[in-house]
Amino acid sequence: MARNLDPKCRQCRREGEKLFLKGEKCFTDKCSIERRSYAPGQHGQKSGQRLSGYGQQLREKQKIRRLYGILERQFRKVFAEASRRKGQTGENLLQLLEGRLDSVAYRMGFGASRAESRQIVRHNGVLVNGKRVNIPSFNVTPGDTIQLTEATRLHLRTKAAMEAAESRGFPEWIEVDIKAAKGTFKAYPARDELPPSIKEGLVVELYSR
Repeated sequence: MARNLDPKCRQCRREGEKLFLKGEKCFTDKCSIERRSYAPGQHGQKSGQRLSGYGQQLREKQKIRRLYGILERQFRKVFAEASRRKGQTGENLLQLLEGRLDSVAYRMGFGASRAESRQIVRHNGVLVNGKRVNIPSFNVTPGDTIQLTEATRLHLRTKAAMEAAESRGFPEWIEVDIKAAKGTFKAYPARDELPPSIKEGLVVELYSR
């Protein structure tokens, strides 16, 4: 299966903001954005460069792809589905990305990052409505119950990730029982519940060219 193997901290620096790709490290002073907020590479510290409209659209699309850890072909499929649904395409896009099983598992604290949550899903560590699902792109629908298998729940790394997530608090659109390592996907998130730094309108403009 194809994967993006670029160093995660370089991805954050390229986009100029935290994408929370390294789990707990992103919440400490060791985060690369805290130490070097400029883009990676030989010319990363050059300032004053302005992107064209197309450049801004492309950068935003790349940022969202990296944030959710999906490749271009997958992203296009999700966008196509978002455009077919009723409502605003940009908001539909973000809701579909948040409804992926790996994203839901991450939001519930099952993994310290989306990449770690994706690995847990692939290794048969997650049950959806009592059935084992190992497809990270599986679409979770409101009302679905997601829980860890008994073996996965006992892993020290998983316990640490859930404790850290609990200390930060969970989003409004999910409900989590830490002791049971179980949660419910209550609803798709509203746009104002997602980061304002995401400018999904630029992506809609890009694919509308």
